[in-house]
Amino acid sequence: MDGTPSGGDPGAAGAPGGGGAGGSVATGGTVAATAGSSNPGPGDVVGPSGFRHPGVLVTRAQLEFVKARVAAGAEPWTSALNLAKASSYGSLSYTAKPWASVDCGPYSMPNNGCSDEQSDAIAAYTHALFWVITGDEASAKKSIEIMNAWSAVLKTHTLSNALPESGWTGSVFTRAAELMRYTYDGWSAADVARFQLMLTTAYLPITIAGTANTAGGKYGLTANGNWEAVMIEASAAIGVFTDDRATFNTALDMWRARTPSYIYLKSDGALPVNPPGPKYDATQLQTFWGGQTQFLADGMGQEACRDFHHLEYGFAGLVDTAETAKIQGVDLYGEQAERIVAGLEFNASFLVGAPIPSWLCGGVLQLQSGHSWEIAYNEYANRRGLSLPNTQKFIAKIRPTDADHHMVWETLTHAEVGAVGFQ
Repeated sequence: MDGTPSGGDPGAAGAPGGGGAGGSVATGGTVAATAGSSNPGPGDVVGPSGFRHPGVLVTRAQLEFVKARVAAGAEPWTSALNLAKASSYGSLSYTAKPWASVDCGPYSMPNNGCSDEQSDAIAAYTHALFWVITGDEASAKKSIEIMNAWSAVLKTHTLSNALPESGWTGSVFTRAAELMRYTYDGWSAADVARFQLMLTTAYLPITIAGTANTAGGKYGLTANGNWEAVMIEASAAIGVFTDDRATFNTALDMWRARTPSYIYLKSDGALPVNPPGPKYDATQLQTFWGGQTQFLADGMGQEACRDFHHLEYGFAGLVDTAETAKIQGVDLYGEQAERIVAGLEFNASFLVGAPIPSWLCGGVLQLQSGHSWEIAYNEYANRRGLSLPNTQKFIAKIRPTDADHHMVWETLTHAEVGAVGFQ
């Protein structure tokens, strides 16, 4: 393959048969032999609440598929793996820098552990991926080393950016933990339990609370939607890792409330859906949407008039949650397919050169983007067979994608994997 995104389903046939790179499972649960509602595959574990493990953003079968493609030198996976290996996150000399209290002010000022936590979460996930894809046990040990360092120290997150910080890092740390817990037998039960305690005390109480009560700042409105999107992602992930069905379901309810308010459809009416929290009048809604006064196209995003970097954060949080939900047998993707596809295509059109209409954000868009998009494209184009030409063109420009906040090596994990892991 030449790395150009396809519109077919290359992963639908010939899926690898499971079995991880590691040894026995270091947790409770039963090895799945038959499919349930979440369709576990060979080597997967079904937890006490019925969750499929590993089942946060990626599956064992999916990474086995990637492993086979890398072994064959195929693209875009080989270049994506090489990019991750060449990064600072992929070094075996990487050293964690844990903090007892991560204190993040506006725009991470002050930055007391914020950047360290973000980097360490990405490094832990990077090495967990290396372990499953390459079988390098040194990477397995490095991932666990990083997570153990944090679980021994971290107690809380504070200051105004505690909410998104907890989401960005809680989601990525949990991906790493889920992989290591269920594909490697070298993470002790005591260390797993300590990490789980950290997730449920230093992250979940913040992320599960949402942003409805964050009113303040210049306009007295709630936080922009990218905050809650990634908080929902982290909450759903933690629910899976801890086998807490109530937390998982609460996160999905939050997703169902937030997604319609983040991406506009003309069927919503003359104004967007109100975000969770206080009821806004027309002027407040327009202010919340960056001063946008006209809503004329399907797919408009709540933070587009701010910049596409934050819009991408929001899209990624919503899509990542839908991906984890799909692994667990819940089709959030289908519930909001029209809205999400419209959001992808409308905004990607400008990223690939479409003229910006004068009615949209005053005819000016800050088009910083390029860390994400692979996961949603794989779902709607490769699994569902829908046409997303603008998204396809944009992905071809940015492959292989890098690591930024909760958007981490998506080309490596999700490019062209199709329905692998869901047969």
